[in-house]
Amino acid sequence: MSQTRVAIVDDHAIFRAGVAAELKAGVEVIGEASTVREAVSLIAAKQPDVVLLDVHMPDGGGQEVIRQTLTSHPAIKFLALSVSDAPEDVVAIVRAGARGYVTKTISGPDLLDAIERVKQGDAVFSPQLAGFVLDAFSGRMDPEASDAELDLLTPREQEVLRLIARGYLYKEIARRLGISVKTVEAHASSVLRKLQLSTRHELSRWAAERDLID
Repeated sequence: MSQTRVAIVDDHAIFRAGVAAELKAGVEVIGEASTVREAVSLIAAKQPDVVLLDVHMPDGGGQEVIRQTLTSHPAIKFLALSVSDAPEDVVAIVRAGARGYVTKTISGPDLLDAIERVKQGDAVFSPQLAGFVLDAFSGRMDPEASDAELDLLTPREQEVLRLIARGYLYKEIARRLGISVKTVEAHASSVLRKLQLSTRHELSRWAAERDLID
C-alpha cells in the first residue's frame, strides 16, 4: 500500500521542517507552503491525501485555504495543527471543512495516527477540544430566539460578529471590511453589549450554536 501523501501548511519554516522530520518515517511529505496562495497552488498541483494546516497565518489562514480548495478538490482531507486551543478557532476551522484539529503539543506518533484516521474519514480532535465541537453542533438553540437576538445587531455588526467567530483578528477584519481597527473594536464592543456576552470565546460559541459561521 502506498504511503499517505501529506502537505504541510504553516508560516514558520522551522516548524514545518520539524513536522516533516517527525513524519518522514510514516508518510510521504509531498510539499510545504507558508502562505494561502502557496498552499492553494500546492494542493492543486500535488493533490495530497491530507493537508496539515495552521489556523492563523498572515494572509488569511487555514479557513481561507479550505475555502479556496475544498470545492474543486473535495477528496482532500484537512487536519488543523495549531498552537491555539481557543474554542472559536476549533469551531471555525471545522465549520470551514476540516476533519480534525490537534494542537502543536501532539507527539509524532499521535500525529501520524491522526493523519491516517483523517485520511480514512474519521473526525479527530485533541481530547480537550472535542467538547467545543460537540457544543457547537449540538443543535440545541431555538431558531426564533436566535433570530430575535441577531436582529438587535446592525448589518455591519453582524458582519463583524461572523468574522470574529471565524477566528479573524481585529486587524484582519478591518482590512477585509475596509474600516479602521478602532471601528472594528467599537462594533465588537457593541455586539458583546447587545448580546450580553463578555468575551470573544463566548461570542464565537454563541455564533456557532446558531449556525452563523459559514
